[in-house]
Formats: sequence, structure tokens, C-alpha cells
Amino acid sequence: MLLTVRNIAKSYGAIRVLSDISFVINAHDRIGIVGPNGVGKSTLLRLLTGQEEADGGSFAYAPAVAYGYLPQSTPEFAGSSIDDLIQEAVGNLRQLEERMRQLEHLMSTTAEEELAGLLDEYSSVSTQFQERGGYEINHQIERVLAGLHLDYLPRTRSVQTLSGGEKARVGLAALLLRSPDVLLLDEPTNHLDFASMEWLESYLASYHGAVLVVSHDRQFLNRAINQIFEIDEHRHQLRSYSGNYDAYVQAKANERAKLQEEYEQQQEEIQELRRRIRELRQQASRTHFGPPRDNDKTARFGHEQKAQKSSSSKLNAVEMRLERIEADPIPRPPELLQVNSHFNVEGIASQEVIRLAHVSKGFGNRTLFHDVNMTLGAKTRLLLTGPNGAGKTTLFKLMQKLEAPDEGEVHVVPSARVGYLPQEPSLDPTKNVIDTYRYDQIGFEGEFIGRLIGYGLFRLEDMHKRVGQLSLGQQRKLEIARLMAWGPNVLLLDEPTNYISLDVLESFEASIRAFPGPVIAISHDRWFIQHFAGEIWELRDGVLTQHEPESAALLHASWE
Repeated sequence: MLLTVRNIAKSYGAIRVLSDISFVINAHDRIGIVGPNGVGKSTLLRLLTGQEEADGGSFAYAPAVAYGYLPQSTPEFAGSSIDDLIQEAVGNLRQLEERMRQLEHLMSTTAEEELAGLLDEYSSVSTQFQERGGYEINHQIERVLAGLHLDYLPRTRSVQTLSGGEKARVGLAALLLRSPDVLLLDEPTNHLDFASMEWLESYLASYHGAVLVVSHDRQFLNRAINQIFEIDEHRHQLRSYSGNYDAYVQAKANERAKLQEEYEQQQEEIQELRRRIRELRQQASRTHFGPPRDNDKTARFGHEQKAQKSSSSKLNAVEMRLERIEADPIPRPPELLQVNSHFNVEGIASQEVIRLAHVSKGFGNRTLFHDVNMTLGAKTRLLLTGPNGAGKTTLFKLMQKLEAPDEGEVHVVPSARVGYLPQEPSLDPTKNVIDTYRYDQIGFEGEFIGRLIGYGLFRLEDMHKRVGQLSLGQQRKLEIARLMAWGPNVLLLDEPTNYISLDVLESFEASIRAFPGPVIAISHDRWFIQHFAGEIWELRDGVLTQHEPESAALLHASWE
């Protein structure tokens, strides 16, 4: 066992997040943590890394077990260059290697009676060194950087000059090179392109240690995971399911169907017992025997006593049965979350909504793209793909007139109401949920609360929480609610599935497919890509190219 967790509990004020969480992690476990946004998935990882303290319970790593943690938000890195981070990451391997050399020297010079102890330590150290890839560390560095699409960056490059996605991938690379016994990963695929995600899945499949990962990526959970931990939003407890995400979904469906059947059967039994109690009480009140033929009063009294005793015995038995059931009833299966992420807008009338003509854009000496030509019609469905850092987000900013092109023209029809979902949540952390949702809309607070609750994304108790108290996934849901309230007739979606929990994701994807106006989406989510019906355009090496929508997977695989 690498990690043992016993009865961990965590609350924030009156809000219970985790309750009585217990599990064990062994070597080669590949565990995915799922559950609604805000249910405590990231909190659990922070507790296991000591960044937060539990209110109760305990956890313990086995002796000499090392863990490594990748948070959902990219942290600040201590090193000034990429190579600094790499060397810091492999420092433990260098220490193991140095200790091996010291032991080899000692074994060649020590007395025979001390040799056994040195041999035992050498065996332990060399095993760790081998399992963590120490004998091929230089090759391992090149492999990881290439797999995460970082090999184009000079290792002398300052970390501070990297894009957000590049920083996130450098952080993941450093963690993988550290090669801990337990990997704790919070949404590791958010900043990976298609090829890098496939590489990471393969890498984790053969990883020497254990992996505990929070992820909303259904393909990743299907390919890289062999066990699912679900944190229940009602009881705040953890349940374990064997297999990948598809197996988990099927198990949950079977589980719910069985619970629903048992609940309905018990409800029928309760109704039947109550009916039987009413009947027996009525019978007891009507019990009366006429006088016996021999006018024997003693016999008549005996008959009445016997009948009443029998009736009372039956009534007591039925009442006791009902009491036992009602003392510990089968709970009603919780209602499935109904998310109403529907955009109540009319399609845009203009046949040409956004037009880019010979557009070029760069920053400093770097040209992102040149001579870009694109026209969005009233019904356009366009998936914009390409490697990280190619300029896809910048292209979105041009369409919103937040940036100006260096050359060319961007034309947007006056009737266009452009709704933009950014790649990262960007809300004011000091405002509360309802004020953030209503922003500059006019109306009564009760009206906005009713509308926001009606989406199925938040509950009444969430309305006055500060945005800073929300998880990234909850902030993402709030941005989606704001987007729907804005009533756009054009959608620009930058990695729309990032941070959204699986219970909301499919409903949101359906609303995107049903949107009546033009939609442009940037995405590396393979599930989303496979179900997105529309044109596929790739921005790569400064050139925007349209591809046939027959195989996005082949296109992404070509980036390797």
C-alpha cells in the first residue's frame, strides 16, 4: 500500500464538503475522481498534499513513498528557465545516483562483516533509481518534453515568457520527470493538445507508481483509468467503481435502476401495510357476536375475547412491520440533475456575420498568423484546432474587436451579439454569485435568482457565496449562466468543456449543438470534437487551413 486514507472529513463553515472518506492506493492503481463541480475533488487532493488540513480523519503514505501534485491552476515556478525546472525535478534521481556511487565505493573497501548492510541499502537505492528511470534520464527528459510538445522551446527560455498553456505543460513535464511513487493530478489534460493527451495516456499506462487524477476528459478516463472514485454530492462520501468511465456510467445506471425498483416496491408495501392496518382497526371496532343459541353468556364472552385477541395480534404484527420499515426506509433516489443550458435567442438574419480579409497578427518579432481569410455565415459551425500557442485565442480577440490586426480587415455585422466563453474563468472573486450573474441587467434580485436556479447549475444556498469561494468548475458554470443571460446570437467558445463536471457537460454540449446562430469553438476535447458537426479549420505555422470534417483524429495525430 502506497497511501491509506481513513475517515477524512472537511467543512468550510456550515458547508460540508467531504464526510468519512476512506480508501487505499496501491502501486499501479489508475484512479479517476469524478463528481459534480464543488463536491470536493480538488479539496481532497489538497488535503493529501498537506495544503489544507482535514477537520477529522487521517492519511498516511508508506515509508519512503514520494508523491507529486499538479494543481488545476498553474503555480508560480521557482526556476528562472525551463532547464532550471528540469534539473530541480531530476535532482532526487541525481541524489540516488550519487548515493549508489558512494555505496559502491564503500562496498569495495569495507570489512566483510559490514558488507551485508551496505548490500541491502544498495539494492533498495538501485531499485528506486531504476524504477524511476534513472539509467535513462537524459532520454527520459527528451521523451517527456517531446511528448508534451515542449521540445521546440529552448531550455534556456525564461519560464515567465511562456504562455499559460506552455507553463502548465512545463509544470506537468517537471512533475513526470520527478517520477514520484504517487501522482496526484488535477485536470492534467486542460492545456494539452490531442497528440499530447494520447502520449500522456500511454505514459501513465506504463508508469511505475500509482495515479490519482481529477478529470472531466471522458476519453482520458476511458483510456488511462482502471478505477473510478465518485464523491457523492448528497452524502459527501466516496464510492469506488472498478473499470473505466464507460464501466462506471453503466454501473451507476444499473445501481440507480435497482435502487428505484427497491424504493418503489417498498413504497407499495408501505401503502399495503397502512391499508391493512385501517382494515384491522375497522374490524376490531365492528367485532360483535349475537347471543349463542343456548343463551350461554359465558360462551359469548369467550368468543368475543378470542376474536379480539386474534384481531389485536394481527394488528400489532402489521404495525410492527410498518414501524421497522419507517425506522430505516430505502431512501428515494435523488433526482438527476436537470440542466437547462438553453440559449433563448433567434438565429441571426445576415448571411455574412463575421469576415476576416487578409488578416495578419504578431507580437514583437513573432508572427502568429498571416493572410487569414475566413467568412462566418448565419449557420456556420466551425471547429478551430491547432497546436498550443498557434494564435487561436488571439483570432477570437480580433473577432471581438479586443485586438486590432496588424494588417487586413475584420468586419462584424452590427446586429451580431457576440458571446465569448474564455479558456480560463475570469470573474471578480470579491463579488457574490447572484451579483456576478446579473451584472448590468435590469430587474429584481428574486427574478434573477429564480432564473439562475432554473438553469440547474446552482442552488439557492449558493446565491450569496463569493466567487472566490467557488471551485474553478463552479466559476465555469457561472460564466455559462452569464453567457446565456447575455442572449448572444454568435458564440465564440475557447475550450468550452474545460473544468465542467461530467454531470453538466453533456447538457451544455447539447445546447451548443442546438444554438441557432454561428458557433466557433476551440477545443482539444476529443469527445467534443467527435460530436461537433461542422467545418474543421486548423491554425498552424501562421496559416489557417480548412480540412474535410471526416477525421479530426487523424489531423491531431499529425501534430506529433
